[in-house]
Amino acid sequence: MSLIEASSLTQRFGATEALRGVSLAVQEREMLAIIGPSGSGKTTLLRIMDLLDRPASGSVSFDGREVSPRMRTQVRRQISMVLQKPVVFDASVYDNVAYPLRVRRSDRKAIPDRVNAMLKTVGLDGYQKRRARTLSGGETQKVALARALITGPRLLLLDEPTANLDPVSLNTIEDLILQANRDHGMAIVIATHEMAQGQRLATRIGVMMGGELIEVGRTEDIFYAPGDLRVARFVGVENILRGRIADGQGGLARVDVDGQTLEVVTHRCPGEDVDVCIRPEEVTISIEPASTSARNSLPGRVTLTTLSGPLVRVQIDCGIPLVSLVTRRSAEELGLKAGQSVYASFKASAARVIGAAGASPGEAPGECGHSPAATRGPDDIIPPDASVISAP
Repeated sequence: MSLIEASSLTQRFGATEALRGVSLAVQEREMLAIIGPSGSGKTTLLRIMDLLDRPASGSVSFDGREVSPRMRTQVRRQISMVLQKPVVFDASVYDNVAYPLRVRRSDRKAIPDRVNAMLKTVGLDGYQKRRARTLSGGETQKVALARALITGPRLLLLDEPTANLDPVSLNTIEDLILQANRDHGMAIVIATHEMAQGQRLATRIGVMMGGELIEVGRTEDIFYAPGDLRVARFVGVENILRGRIADGQGGLARVDVDGQTLEVVTHRCPGEDVDVCIRPEEVTISIEPASTSARNSLPGRVTLTTLSGPLVRVQIDCGIPLVSLVTRRSAEELGLKAGQSVYASFKASAARVIGAAGASPGEAPGECGHSPAATRGPDDIIPPDASVISAP
């Protein structure tokens, strides 16, 4: 049974439809990230899950029971939420963190020890008498997180909790989030536009765009085997090639892309139009024909090299455009520069095949006459499958 479940949520603000039939279930102790561009509906979804806002239609269930107006306060006491721009009272750090305990009428004698222990946990020991509104952004976020955690909620909702923080503060906040999940068993839903943060923290990811929850799946599947072309583009799959399956057998197919033949792992049928998606880090570059097991090795010419953080982004014209990410050392050793002749290679299993009509319907074994055993490719295996304060 899910801890919390949103069913067919829609929300409107004037003529704007902020949510469109969104359904999402969160399990006990789960760490789930909602990623998507700004304005995609992430905050709206969290506010409805926190029972701060009522949806235009749809429902929210907690512990298997649909939340009625009479249950709202009882359920909200088990949920805490931290907003992107945390709200703190114009009071001391101690009083900010103690507030949820006081309104719950916790044992007064126990409150100091609980607050001081929480401030020590978040790295604010010694800040008890500081005015909360005089703190830095990272320190303010710690106060908000401490206030959310002090009651031991079963569900913690975080809306862009590290936006605009420096790297040191970001790492500290992420460590605290992981600790809350790992050591205290809190289910956590974090909304973020930072894809890398979702990868670092979550075991499951949902992708929102235009008010829709496009896809939900394991972190590795979302980033390396997305089932929707919009998701593939969003998570950084730069190589998206439109083609048609020419033939296939045993789970391996050949796809015609602008006159080039690519070998991919798929059960889709000959004659079907598809999009072949390959992450740039899966494309290797060599000066001579590849001597690896990669079934795809295409001669081409480098058209552009640019720095991409610690890596080098290499654009290659192989008759079809390909992008590769290599280390700076590899780029230097290969002497990569515009106009250079190279070979771009990738494994058949590195390509994710999506139906050109839109979302991939899932490739069931036995499709097009293939046997269930044909789910493995010859190269390797596809990666496996005070509203912000706790309610009084």
